[in-house]
Amino acid sequence: MIVINWLAFVQVFAAALVGAVTIVTFYALGLRMLVRAGRAPVVAPAEFTDAITVITEKEARRAEKAAAKAAKKSPLTDGQKSLALAGAYGCFAVAAAAVLTGLLLILFNH
Repeated sequence: MIVINWLAFVQVFAAALVGAVTIVTFYALGLRMLVRAGRAPVVAPAEFTDAITVITEKEARRAEKAAAKAAKKSPLTDGQKSLALAGAYGCFAVAAAAVLTGLLLILFNH
């Protein structure tokens, strides 16, 4: 007869839920602060031959121009932008530390 330890199951579920929420929250907050600092992550679109929609060079330039224009319109001072950038990097560091902690727990917990 197999006996399931439900308390251990609930503990693992809760830890996984808290870890996932922590990682997603800090990563999203980091992205938000990065945008507020005027450093919106613009990624050049990849072209795939079987893609439904292909972005042209003109559309890519227009998106980069719009991002640069939005960064110039930021109401924050230079000091506030620097603080937001530091906060963004801090949030990314917390998210990365949570991921590394989870990996270390998986690898070295016997």
